[in-house]
Amino acid sequence: MHEIASTNLVDRFNRRIDYVRLSVTDRCDFRCTYCMAEDMTFLPRRQVLTLEELARIARVFVGLGVAKLRVTGGEPLVRRDVTALFQQLGQLEGLRELAVTTNGSQLTQYAPALRAAGVTSLNISLDTLDSQRFRALTRVGKLDQVLAGIEAARAQEFSRIRLNAVILRGSNEQDILPLLDYAVSRGLDIAFIEEMPLGQVNLAGKPLEFVASDSILQTISEHHDLQMESAPEHGGPARYWRVDNGPSRLGLISPHSNNFCASCNRLRVTAEGQLLLCLGNEHAISLRDLLRDGASDEELGGAIRKALNDKPEQHVFAQPDQPQIMRFMNASGG
Repeated sequence: MHEIASTNLVDRFNRRIDYVRLSVTDRCDFRCTYCMAEDMTFLPRRQVLTLEELARIARVFVGLGVAKLRVTGGEPLVRRDVTALFQQLGQLEGLRELAVTTNGSQLTQYAPALRAAGVTSLNISLDTLDSQRFRALTRVGKLDQVLAGIEAARAQEFSRIRLNAVILRGSNEQDILPLLDYAVSRGLDIAFIEEMPLGQVNLAGKPLEFVASDSILQTISEHHDLQMESAPEHGGPARYWRVDNGPSRLGLISPHSNNFCASCNRLRVTAEGQLLLCLGNEHAISLRDLLRDGASDEELGGAIRKALNDKPEQHVFAQPDQPQIMRFMNASGG
């Protein structure tokens, strides 16, 4: 992978887009309460982008100056033959970072192949270290399987591994400090995330309630020395603190309590080829339709640049008078 000069993608608010999240499937082997319903209807396979279409979209974005690609799902590692896609992405001239977001369930099998293909960093979801709570949150997941996957990833020496934890009131607040200690003891980063209010997910008939990032920060600061990083190395919505002057960093992602839209540098492509301009809005265009109608790379790039005119200034999660976003997170690209 090589450095590029600059991105050609700039929206009407002068935000430079150099980061794309590319979903390869809406399917997952877990059913996490904050991500999807227990009984899901998944996309017919003909509606999902082929691996060749995914690789072509990625190539066009990198040609437009995108320096970071993150492969997501659903759970990306349940997609058949997905390692072939990683091998193609890892060869893209101009790509600086190739990342994957995963639930960790398949990493004992796939971590070596990901590293060999050129994946540089992983985000691994881990919301609790308690096996019973893990089962309740994921509905079907096995904690030991994920912990083994994390160790398999560590053995491959990716340049960066971050754990992602969604903290829900009345569910796993007690896991904040144990999760942080687990990450610090292994030299990993960890991000605590305010739940994204998409798709009308609920637990036992009640809407899920996020825990504000400031509350999490207060809890942690009572037990650890935190130093805020003024200029994070990696693009994305997280604010970072160095923990106890060590290698691990604490990240907070706060779509509710600390709006990060002014610095947004990313777009999402769903598994069915919808280019989502904002997670919290419905603005989108179908790249799949363009591809299957025979659009050239130049026409595809032009459509992407034109679509940026519709990228909104901010998401609308906290505005009750706005239409509710009905996409589940597995359909939105992680």
